[in-house]
Amino acid sequence: MIKIEHLHKTYRSGFLMKPKLALKDVSFSVEPGQVYGFIGPNGAGKSTTIKVLTGLLNFDSGKVLVNGISPRNVKSRQFIGYSPEQPYFYDYLTGRELLKFYGKLVGLTGAELDKRIDWSLDLLHANKDWIDRRLRSYSKGMMQRVGIAQAILGKPKLLILDEPMSGLDPMGRRDVREAIMELNRTGVTIFYSSHLLSDVESISHKVAMIVDGKIVREGTVDEITESCGVEYHVRTREAIPQAELPEGVSPAGHPQECVCADDAARDRLLRYCLEKGIAVERMDHKRPSLEDILTEEIARADA
Repeated sequence: MIKIEHLHKTYRSGFLMKPKLALKDVSFSVEPGQVYGFIGPNGAGKSTTIKVLTGLLNFDSGKVLVNGISPRNVKSRQFIGYSPEQPYFYDYLTGRELLKFYGKLVGLTGAELDKRIDWSLDLLHANKDWIDRRLRSYSKGMMQRVGIAQAILGKPKLLILDEPMSGLDPMGRRDVREAIMELNRTGVTIFYSSHLLSDVESISHKVAMIVDGKIVREGTVDEITESCGVEYHVRTREAIPQAELPEGVSPAGHPQECVCADDAARDRLLRYCLEKGIAVERMDHKRPSLEDILTEEIARADA
């Protein structure tokens, strides 16, 4: 559905128009039917990549295909729904009037248009009294829901969302997560960026992590987190002297708890406990979160 190979994009700014490389050899692919999360810090290149995919920005070099067509070809946008991070709409219209306007742009009319508007609003739990108020009175969360609703009016094969949960309260985030999963169950491929990494972990089939214009990690959430190793937190019935802790085992905050850096350290600790007759009361394994890994990658890029 999406294929990007060795993508480079340069911006020029300032009086001397000095070049700044925003995307550096970016490569990844999104298969049909996937929910694909795109994460990274501010200014990393997420929105630039999305604008390249939607044809809003040209690129310097590389290969970009959307449903097998270059975004430089207007036909690539035929089956795309898109909602930007900060949508700008005609604020003198009501939400429903705006959706009628966009519905007509995708060829909907009459009863079919009204039915499609109700479907999109119901999916986002936005079919409420405020939808008939003028957009200029909307909160950011309301505007986000309307933006996503207009993006799905044409029932696209590929839905591209830039920070779809930005500005939403917890209930709104839940509604958008459920809408994304429901659309995906009907076969829609979804590519979205987000700073809310707990949401990314819960709904994404695959994730790409971009830092300073470069893809630093890509894969399923399990693949990414497992590649950074697993810590084991062990609680024993009695305290183990720190001097006797096996290699790779360090004390935790509690005198009867310690942390094993990997599987081998865990096995050494268990052998020690068996030899000394020390009972193990609990053992938990802890993988790093996407937030932990992203923070580490940002620190590495800044070093």
